[in-house]
This record gives sequence, C-alpha cells and structure tokens, in this order.
Amino acid sequence: MRGILIAGAIAFLLSFLLTPVFIKVLTRKGFGQQIREDGPKSHLIKHGTPTMGGVVLILTAILGYLISHLVTDVPLSTSALLVFGLVIALGAIGFLDDWLKVFKQRSLGLRAREKLLGQALVAGVFGYLATQFPDESGNTPRSLYLSTVRDTGIKMALILVIVWAIILVLSASNGVNLTDGLDGLATGAAIMSFLAFVLIGVWKFGQRCEIAVSNCYVTRDPLDMAVVAAALAGACAGFLWWNASPARIFMGDTGALALGGALAGLAMTLRTELLLIPLGGLFVIITLSVIIQTGYFKISGGKRVFKMAPLQHHFELLGWGEVTIVIRFWIIAGICVAAGLGLFYAQWVGA
Repeated sequence: MRGILIAGAIAFLLSFLLTPVFIKVLTRKGFGQQIREDGPKSHLIKHGTPTMGGVVLILTAILGYLISHLVTDVPLSTSALLVFGLVIALGAIGFLDDWLKVFKQRSLGLRAREKLLGQALVAGVFGYLATQFPDESGNTPRSLYLSTVRDTGIKMALILVIVWAIILVLSASNGVNLTDGLDGLATGAAIMSFLAFVLIGVWKFGQRCEIAVSNCYVTRDPLDMAVVAAALAGACAGFLWWNASPARIFMGDTGALALGGALAGLAMTLRTELLLIPLGGLFVIITLSVIIQTGYFKISGGKRVFKMAPLQHHFELLGWGEVTIVIRFWIIAGICVAAGLGLFYAQWVGA
C-alpha cells in the first residue's frame, strides 16, 4: 500500500517540477501548437502554445512507478511492464503526429489512416502479450474471458481477444484525444478515472482468491496495477497545474493517446473491461458526439446536430466560457466515475 502513495507523490512532484522546464525548452525551440482554422475563433490566441507535454506525463509516471519499487523493494510486475509498454508505444505515435504538426506548421500531422493503423498494431501486440507470461497459479495479465467488473463466463478465442484489445485501445486513446480540446479538460477527467482504478486495484488485492473465502477476484497483479494508476494520476495532477486555463502547455497527441492507452490497459489487466464505459464516461460522451455529428452530416446531406463537434466546442459556440465548460464537464466525469465504482461495489455486495 505504501508503494501507491510513493508512486503518486513522486510522479506528482516530478511532473510539477519538470513541466515548466519542458515548457522553456519547447518555447526556445519554437515547438508550438498549430490551431485548426475551422475551430472556435477563441482558440486562435492559443497558437504557439508549447505542445508535446505528454512526454513529461509518460516520463514522470514511469519514474514514479520505478522509484516506488526501489523504495519498497517490491519486484516489478509483468502486467505493469506491459501497460507501460503500451503507453510508451502509443505516446511515440502521438509524438510523431505532434512533431509533424510542428515541423510542417499545420494543424494536421499523421493521416488518420496511418495513426489508426499504428494504434491497432500496438494494441494487437499488447492484446497478444497480455495473454502470455502466466504466474505460479497460471494467471496471465489478461485472461481469455470477457470481463465486466470481473471475468465473466464468456471465453473468447485468442484472435478475438486481440481484436477486442484493439477496439478497447482505439476507443480509449481516441476518446481522450477528442476530449483534449480545452485547457485541463482531458487531464482532469483522466485523473478521476485513474484514481478509480487505484481503488479497484486495492479492493481486488484485498479480496483476491488467495485470502478471500467467497466472492473473490482472480487478477494477476491487482496491487501493482493500483501503483501504476496512482503514478499516472500523480503525473496528470502535476501537469494539470500548468495545463489549467490559461494553459502554458498542451499534452498533445503524445499525452492523449498514451493516457487513453493506459486506461484501456488498466481495464484489461484489472479485468474490468466493460466497466471502462462508465469510468471513462466523459470520454465516451464526447466520442459519441463526434460519431453522431459525422453520421448525421452524411445521412442528412450536410445538416448538423451540434454547432460543432466534439461536444465541448458546441457549448463554446453557445457562448459558454471555457472554464465553465471544463468545470461542468469535470462534474459529469466525476458522476460517471462514481456510477462506475457504484456498479463495481454493487456487484460484489449482490454476488
């Protein structure tokens, strides 16, 4: 349990201290955000704000996790290494996208097809590797069963497990990316989701089948996944200090894809895959707004449901202030997380 507090605290401090240093480096090199011309006009003042802040998020989360293990002298878990591998790989794809935007001085980096293909390949490799490396009890980081708050009785063939991993990773990473449109919005919502996974990991560790008599959980490394989630939450909290409105730095696709991948990785390794829907409820809502807008635009021959998608921009065009939207959307994110934790606990009580 001590490792959770150490990982979160170290990641927070490192993120808080290193982010302004990174801002100075990026500013000196002229690595600023390119703003979409078809976006809200109020965003034009953000042109040139340093981006690729996700590098700090990834680095400090990993350092927080590693330092906590050095202090507590606890071995690293296979599940954690796989999740961080997923985070680094997705962050690399996002970094390439951000780099191209800066280098080409335009708001678009990688083509959507290229980015999705890269994400799918990374997710597929993770989905396969997560079913390998059994421990002494034969448990692998991710089982072959579909999970809600725990593994269900629905067993999938390995190829379906890999496809399902791809769907989860693409949904989560792109969901966070779409949400990352206002200062601090995605970062704050991600913190809530990661803290929920901390609680779930600790609970599953306390109710693991090695010690619990009934209604126990079969999970490979629940406590260490709580440490991973705490490190990610701490890194996000330190970054949010500088990312809050008016943001001095953006996480960019580097951070958005990495954080979304982390959420999907935690859901799979903690065997709470479908619970990711309420725990990442805000990301789901915003992603649905884009799907609805795009689908209706094509079906209706050019008509729109929202003034602009993703959803946060719709409210901007309605005249809501940026800080007002962020705070109200954080409230929605908190309600969704609370509902997810309620479903998790209700299943345990009712089983």
